[in-house]
Amino acid sequence: MKLSILDQSPIASNQTAKDALDESLKLAQFGEALGYTRYWIAEHHDLPGLACSAPEVMIPYIGAHTKKIRIGAGAVLLPHYKPYKVAEVYNMMATLFPGRIDLGIGRSPGGSAEATNALSDNFLQQVFKMPQLVEELLHFLDDDYPTTHEFSKITASPMPKVKPMPWILGTSSKSAQLAAQNGLPYAFGLFMSEEDSVAMINQYLDAFLPKKHGQVPEVLLTVPVICAQTTEKAEEVALSSLIWSLQKEKGLGQTVPSIEEAKEYELNEKEHEKLTVMKQRLIKGNPQEVRESLEQLQKKYKADEIMILTITHSPEDRITSYKLIAEEMLSSN
Repeated sequence: MKLSILDQSPIASNQTAKDALDESLKLAQFGEALGYTRYWIAEHHDLPGLACSAPEVMIPYIGAHTKKIRIGAGAVLLPHYKPYKVAEVYNMMATLFPGRIDLGIGRSPGGSAEATNALSDNFLQQVFKMPQLVEELLHFLDDDYPTTHEFSKITASPMPKVKPMPWILGTSSKSAQLAAQNGLPYAFGLFMSEEDSVAMINQYLDAFLPKKHGQVPEVLLTVPVICAQTTEKAEEVALSSLIWSLQKEKGLGQTVPSIEEAKEYELNEKEHEKLTVMKQRLIKGNPQEVRESLEQLQKKYKADEIMILTITHSPEDRITSYKLIAEEMLSSN
């Protein structure tokens, strides 16, 4: 099984944003050494506790300090941007880091309504135009993709020898359909979805339409995971991210709380119920338990690859989690 890393660059309560971004680089470097296939960093805008608003800045920084791991955005929130500029940026990266650049394409705002309005005009109208935006972007990345748009004769220079690999990211039938119709690999955010995820992935597989020779459907599943030496330790480490999620719903939680701070947080009755549900959605445990859970998910969702999102207060706990999983699942590959 191929395993990869999704990083939201979380800021812990004892960190600055610079600290969090430094830890993102370290995570990518460790991931490369451990045998993970790719490292993607997410795009968020004005969301407390998340440090990366510009993956197009972090990706080349990480690329310059790693050698072979694939790197990319999870995702570029395309309705905010002109496809031509996105293609220029990622073609530039692919020129600098040949054979390593992924371009995840998403449609969410990535922040509050106010941040969305500050970042772009007519966001909702652009969301409705998503199929057209994707068509334009794919043509700018690869002249072989058919297009009817008005900019078909211009080039998003520089054109790299090895093109960026586009992916559609999402959690809905619309994203599954968009990926299938364009013959693209599909990254499904299981950690964000409350829909019938199996049905959506099956929809993608059934509707997949190759646009070029040799294209086959490819499913990447993104899941939240906390792994530790023991089940008890994993439960303890996981409490930070779980309580942080509850705090953010109340407009609190500017940063990821420590384990001690999470234990001191007083839950009301409704939060107790939410916490129980959240614990069920989070994969956590010792290496053997995590492996069993991931293998079950791979089989259930027909996934070619699993991308792991791990949020902890301590950077050491996060690295340990990825290390234990790699030793359990990648050491024999």
